Amino acid sequence: MLLGRVMGRVWATAKEPSLDGCKLLLVQPVTPSGKDKGKPLVAIDAVGAGAGELVYWCRGRESSLAFDPPGMTPSDAAVVAIVDSITTT
Repeated sequence: MLLGRVMGRVWATAKEPSLDGCKLLLVQPVTPSGKDKGKPLVAIDAVGAGAGELVYWCRGRESSLAFDPPGMTPSDAAVVAIVDSITTT
């Protein structure tokens, strides 16, 4: 899983029918210290995240496993957790 910050929502009037009812988020990957890392991406929201929140996201086949039935939602990236805090040693 990777860290990211939700920048906002993406609206799509035409999309794959299995994505109906799914919220799409614009996510900026970040480092553990909160600095931007790479380009923003669109991810399907599995946890109800909102703009400005720090989240865990995953990509590839694993991103479709967060939805019911597992593996049936076409996805390349999904937000799978909202991060409450980060502690470093």
